[in-house]
Amino acid sequence: MSSILKNKLQQKLAERAANGNLRQLKVTSGLLDFCSNDYLGLARSEKLRALIRQEEEKYIHLPLGATGSRLLSGNHPLFEELESLIATYHHGEAALLFNSGYTANVGLLSALPQRGDTVFYDEASHASMKDGLRLSFARSYSFRHNDVADLRQKLRLAAGQVYVVVESVYSMDGDQAPLQDLAQLCLEQNAALIVDEAHAVGLYGEKGEGLTVALGLEEQVFAQVITYGKAMGNHGAAVVGAKVLREFLINFSRAFIYTTGLPTRALVALKCAYTLLPDMEQQRRQAKEMALSLHRQLNNIPGIRCTPQESVILSVFVEEGGTVKLKTLASFLQQQGFDVRPVLSPTVPTGQERLRVIVHAFNTSEQIDGLVQAIAKGT
Repeated sequence: MSSILKNKLQQKLAERAANGNLRQLKVTSGLLDFCSNDYLGLARSEKLRALIRQEEEKYIHLPLGATGSRLLSGNHPLFEELESLIATYHHGEAALLFNSGYTANVGLLSALPQRGDTVFYDEASHASMKDGLRLSFARSYSFRHNDVADLRQKLRLAAGQVYVVVESVYSMDGDQAPLQDLAQLCLEQNAALIVDEAHAVGLYGEKGEGLTVALGLEEQVFAQVITYGKAMGNHGAAVVGAKVLREFLINFSRAFIYTTGLPTRALVALKCAYTLLPDMEQQRRQAKEMALSLHRQLNNIPGIRCTPQESVILSVFVEEGGTVKLKTLASFLQQQGFDVRPVLSPTVPTGQERLRVIVHAFNTSEQIDGLVQAIAKGT
């Protein structure tokens, strides 16, 4: 690498560091988890681990890796079996597995909307959705977060097939999309509604199917994106929808076509997680009750604002001190044994920096109380 290019890269890093937004990898151990997306504790579940070991014996004849893309050497019956299970579980006709939630969103949104079509997406949508739309030939417009009236106004710009893209539960703010109102508007406008269920799967629905199914909207949602790196404790993702959508993505989604399929162990792990998920209502309830308790207590601390209510994803804002105060507070909490991280610009817009606190089914009342005391002390 030339010295000129190295200097350019170093300059960009220095600029970010000067703004207090330099990202760095950290390894933490021994801290109480108020940071990860392991909402139900499946990623650390010994029951799931044992079930995976047992189930793997049934597939010992399969290769460890997929060996290629699924359109070449990488497909085998376990893929088809799991996709059938996923489709049934989330009340869809068919499902197609992708290697991650990011890949699923990019693969879906870069392929589905065509030239001459129009996509409207919530401004708080995940980066993977926005990146997928950048690769699409369709026009795209953002609308104000969870603002159905603003979306209705923006729909005047529509041409061709219209798509509306949202998350059911938002990854940073933790609030829910007004899915029922959005579904009704899409029905009126003949628009296709696409819902990313990444932060709802496992937590909502009678069996953790997600918010779409919990609200009975599966017939009105054109595609659900189901992500497995969060409450499911695994890796990968699936797009759930009509059979014709699955066939379309197999033929036109570059993120599916040109990548090696998931390894066998990942498929087995997903199958096992789906086996356990229906019986985890106690864990779903526990996580939500602990989060509600934390929300109530934090909003009683002077200088602290915690939002939203009734979500396991809590945004904690400090009234004074900005980014410096947030980073100092997060560092203090980690010193006190609590793994809490600040979320800074550009991940969130400037002025909306916060501590992102995640509550899990395995967190206890004592841990919640301890975290509240530490935040009060640190502010």
